[in-house]
Formats: sequence, C-alpha cells, structure tokens
Amino acid sequence: MSESVSQSYMEEESSPSTTDDLESVDSLPDSAESDDIDSEEEDLEESDAEREWKESLQQLELLLTMVVVPYMGKYFGRKCAYWGWAKFMEWKYPVEVVITSKKSFKAAGAIEAAATL
Repeated sequence: MSESVSQSYMEEESSPSTTDDLESVDSLPDSAESDDIDSEEEDLEESDAEREWKESLQQLELLLTMVVVPYMGKYFGRKCAYWGWAKFMEWKYPVEVVITSKKSFKAAGAIEAAATL
C-alpha cells in the first residue's frame, strides 16, 4: 500500500519535446505590429489621466487628514469639554452655567480651535 501512495505523489519527468513546446508558447512575439503601438499610446494616455486622478485623490486625502479632521476634532472636543464641565459644575456646586450668546460662543470656539493649528 505504501508503494501506491508514494507513486501517486511522484511526478513524471517531462520529455524534451514537451519543454520545447512550453517554451515556444511562453515566449513573446519577435516583432511589434503597428496596431500594438497605437494601443500602447492609448494605454499611456489613460495611465497619465489615471495617475493624475490618483494624485488628486492623494492630495484630498492629505488635506482631510492634516487639516480638516484635526480642526473638526479640536472644535468638537472643546465643545464637548465645555458641555461636560458645565454639567459637572451644576452637579457639584449650586451654580447655573448659562451661555449668554451662542453665536459668540461658537465663534470663540472656532477661533480657539484654529489658534494653534
């Protein structure tokens, strides 16, 4: 039984004629036709447009990750911190925290968030 198992895993040696056939199939054509040259030029034009598109997407990604996300995080983080501090002060001490002008509060938060960027 062990002989049949070992024989099932053995590979047959290929004859030289079979390897020559495989090498001829795998090889590239020797000459380029004019149709191939035209299609290569179109591929280059498409690749230029595709490369520019990828570069613009990369620039947008950098803008978002380096400017917009940190600014928004800082703005909403401060807003959350002010809200949490007001709730804590109302709970701990008999103090009522009132924001008199929401417009100036939002403007001050935006200016503070942008101050150290």
